Formats: sequence, C-alpha cells, structure tokens
Amino acid sequence: MNQATLHDKRQGYGFAFAAALIWAGFILVSRMGGMSELLAFDVIAIRYVTCAAILLPIWWFKFRFKLFTPRLIICSLIGGLAYALCAFSGFQLASASHAAILLPGMMPLFIIALSFLINKESHGLQKWLGVSVITLGVIVLFAGELNVFSGALDFNITTFLGDIWLVAAAFFWAVFSVLIKRWEITPWQVTVSLALLTCLFYLPVYIAFLPKALSQAGWSDILLQAFYQGIMATIIQMIFYVKAVQKIGPSEMGAVMSIVP
Repeated sequence: MNQATLHDKRQGYGFAFAAALIWAGFILVSRMGGMSELLAFDVIAIRYVTCAAILLPIWWFKFRFKLFTPRLIICSLIGGLAYALCAFSGFQLASASHAAILLPGMMPLFIIALSFLINKESHGLQKWLGVSVITLGVIVLFAGELNVFSGALDFNITTFLGDIWLVAAAFFWAVFSVLIKRWEITPWQVTVSLALLTCLFYLPVYIAFLPKALSQAGWSDILLQAFYQGIMATIIQMIFYVKAVQKIGPSEMGAVMSIVP
C-alpha cells in the first residue's frame, strides 16, 4: 500500500468514526422526539426543512449543480424519504436500545451483501467472517434485550413492529450507501440533494395529508430536533459519511457503524 492510499485510508476511517459518533447522538435525539408530543411525520418535516433552509442559498448562489438528475432523485428517495419514514416510525414504537442495536448493527450485513450484488465487489473470507461476527453480536444483544437467556421472553407486538421499521431503515440506508459509491456522487451533491429534494417531495404531502402535532410540542423539543436532525445528522454527519464511503468503501463504513451500540 503506497503512502497516498494509506493517507486516504486513515482519512476515511477518521471520517467514519466521526460519522458514527454523530449517529449515536442521532439515535438518542430521535428517540427523544419519539417520546415527545411530536409525531414521526413532524420530526421528518423539521429535519428536512431545517437543512434545506440552510443549504438552499449556499447551493443557489455559490456551489450550484444540476439537481434534478435521475441518480440524485433515486438516492434522495431511498436515503432521504424511505430511510426517514422507516427510521422515525421505528423510533415511535421501539426503544433507543433497540434502535442502537438494529440500525447500525444490521447495516454491515446489508451493505456487504448489496455491494456484492449491485457493485460486484469481491469480499474476502476475512471480511465475511467479520460481518458474521458483527451480525452474531447483534443477535446476542437483541436476544438479551428480549430476556431470551433468562427464560422470560419479553415480547411486545408494538415494539416488534418498531423493530421491523428499524431493520427496513437499515436496509434502505445500505442501498443508499452502495449507490453513492457506485455512481461516485460527491459529498456536497449527496448532502444538498438529500436535503432539497426530500424536502420538495415530502413537505407538500406532509402539509396537505399527514397528521401533525407541532402545536402540542414544546419549543425545546422542536429546536432540539431542528439542530440535531437538520444540522448535525443531515449536513455534518452526511458529509463525513459520504467522504468515508468514498475513501474506504461502503462495506468498511458499514463495519465501523457497528460500534454505535
């Protein structure tokens, strides 16, 4: 491995760990939103309105690129809309500990499988073994959450549905991660398109058709979600995440995400 490649790897893992750290906070803040008066639909609206309001003038006046391309639209629908709807529906129903186990825990398995199927990436035995260990760890942690080992199975249908939503969110994020690597979309393009296009697609439907509880929520809850969801998770974390995917690949980035629980 030459010096340039080694430098890129080090940078990539630095970005990856920074993204994972922000993601850990995102899980806690999102669960707080799920426990507040806010509905999942409200949190998604707050998330994308905030980041769109910040990025729109920067994109328009300074770093404009062609926004309405098929690839950016597809990535926004998968990594923005589908992921957010599944994740925040899960946060409404399941605990933060379940989210911390399932969201980042299932990503390595989904990403390595999808990178093989979509990008035709070859993965050595060591990588498959590592993902298997991570997946086994997720299963053990999740079994512990359900008190399987004590013999008193703690099963709740509402929590189970929340877990299904979280697994679906992990799957959509894995598809998104593989596609941005395959199509070589830059961090700036991903961040802006995810913010602006998701807001454009989602906000009219939210305003016209979806239930809302913004008027019942406190300003502290709204501002917390706006700051962390709209700035930390959607702008800063997204830039770190995409840079890491570009430098170390989606499968390695997925493995780093497993440290979040």
